[in-house]
Amino acid sequence: MVESVPLTWEEVARVYGRKIYNFAYRLTGNPDDAHDLVQEVLLRVRKGLANYQPGSFEGWLWRITRNAFLDDIRKKKRRPTAPLPDEVDRWELASTESADAAYARISLGDDIQKALLDVPFEFREAVVLCDIVGLSYEEISLAVAVPIGTVRSRIHRGRKILREMLS
Repeated sequence: MVESVPLTWEEVARVYGRKIYNFAYRLTGNPDDAHDLVQEVLLRVRKGLANYQPGSFEGWLWRITRNAFLDDIRKKKRRPTAPLPDEVDRWELASTESADAAYARISLGDDIQKALLDVPFEFREAVVLCDIVGLSYEEISLAVAVPIGTVRSRIHRGRKILREMLS
């Protein structure tokens, strides 16, 4: 399906910002990391929008999101961080969570989110794009650059892994 690209970066941020955040939160499991990822994605969109070639805009957008997430993982592996000592009061350090973030976290359930983070990335990504973001198999295939059969397999296996973890 060929879509026309939204005319401005602001329209992209307004129309897709919440979806990008939901995807980012489900991948990272952390509201602050999800906000950082959304900012990075929107910066990349702003830089790339002028060169966008008409096609599947959502496929292009989800590929940018996926690549930004993977780049962040690689960066964190190069620069590991140490957890805070137990005697530090984390409540004082916690950022204020937005209402949208709190609703997204609560609506999925902490047990499901925790289990989701334990699912291997390629299966988690497919399940999140399908069941949370609401993309079709074809759109997921374009976003992650794998055949539709692979998308179906990853969704099936990801859901199976989640069921086993939750039962």
